[in-house]
Amino acid sequence: MRISTIQAFNNGVAGIQRNYANATRTQEQISTGNRILTPADDPVASVRLLQLEQQQNVLTQYKDNLTAANNSLTQEEVTLNSVNTILQRVRELAVQAGNGALSNADRQSIAAELGAREEELFGLMNTRNARGEYLFAGFQGKTQPFVREGDGSYSYQGDEGQRKLQVASSLDLAISDSGKKIFQNVTNAGRLDAVLDASLAPGSTLSVSAPLVQDEVAFAGSPAFPDTGIEIRFDPTDPQRYDVYDIPAAAVLASGRMDADDATSDQLVFRGVSVQFDGVPVGGESIQITADPTRQKQGILDTIAQLRASLESPATGLQVRDAVAVALTNLDHGMSTVDSVRGEIGARLNIIDSTQTDNEDVALVNKSVQADLRELDYAEALSRLSFQSIVLEAAQQSYVKISSLNLFNQLR
Repeated sequence: MRISTIQAFNNGVAGIQRNYANATRTQEQISTGNRILTPADDPVASVRLLQLEQQQNVLTQYKDNLTAANNSLTQEEVTLNSVNTILQRVRELAVQAGNGALSNADRQSIAAELGAREEELFGLMNTRNARGEYLFAGFQGKTQPFVREGDGSYSYQGDEGQRKLQVASSLDLAISDSGKKIFQNVTNAGRLDAVLDASLAPGSTLSVSAPLVQDEVAFAGSPAFPDTGIEIRFDPTDPQRYDVYDIPAAAVLASGRMDADDATSDQLVFRGVSVQFDGVPVGGESIQITADPTRQKQGILDTIAQLRASLESPATGLQVRDAVAVALTNLDHGMSTVDSVRGEIGARLNIIDSTQTDNEDVALVNKSVQADLRELDYAEALSRLSFQSIVLEAAQQSYVKISSLNLFNQLR
């Protein structure tokens, strides 16, 4: 086969360039520490690296979300802890107000502290987070959740939404709670009304307290308190005796007797509902106890405000007794609700800790796999560079020898 001089030169130059490119590529790999410099070096590994980098970016976002969720829940938990401390103090004041030996001035002094605690609690319920959003407004972060109305009652202006953040591929974590759920949807122990009819009992001094649902389990148990209410009838022939009927009166559900001493109160407890009788019946009186559907729930602030108003007004001892009884039960319900939400927050914080650990483990494995795919084996690369250098030098030297061969050298 004939090989022209130009062909020999071209083959020599191409060989030198190819060997030089190989050595240069290896040198670049050594200087960068990466085995893959372009996708062409390893297409399959390049695609896998791209997927791993995308996963790493997602894990980084999850880490930021976990930090934000932890901060939000921690602030909420601290706020609710302060709320619980205030409610404990309000309950102590309510117990103190129930002392029958207190004067009106003493009760007004207690009411003054209740007013201060009410304002403090009102401020905590309208707490803002670091972004200036209201903590307990649901999705309405820019709307003040609790507002005082002109009559002294309180209303909730937010919604019942829970803001959430995605902290894992299939896990959205709630980072807030609705103020309606925590502070407004509190079971109202004073949701029943009592109406005394003494038209058939002239001379009767009987009076009845506001009914109190003191045991929610018994109230909703089996048998439950009748949905239509109950009627208590005093026997005309035996005034101290009474029977309890459902409405409409179909059957006697319970019976009892009052103490003949009109100086003491008598208590009727029926299926979780407590009623106080005062005075002396003469027989023929009837009392109907029914539920008011508009008062099934009552906010914590309204409970405190109503107790404060009762202590500030020149109320009788029996009225104060009833107001304190309702307030104490409602405060207990409110504290139970707050403690329940605090328990939920604690569970979410535990989820954050475990999820953060899982994400860190996945990120560590991700980086390890990326290192296996991308990073260079220096021992192999240095050996390869040494071999490529030898090949390059041999190509250069052989080119010099081949290029010096020509026919004219033989004619001299």
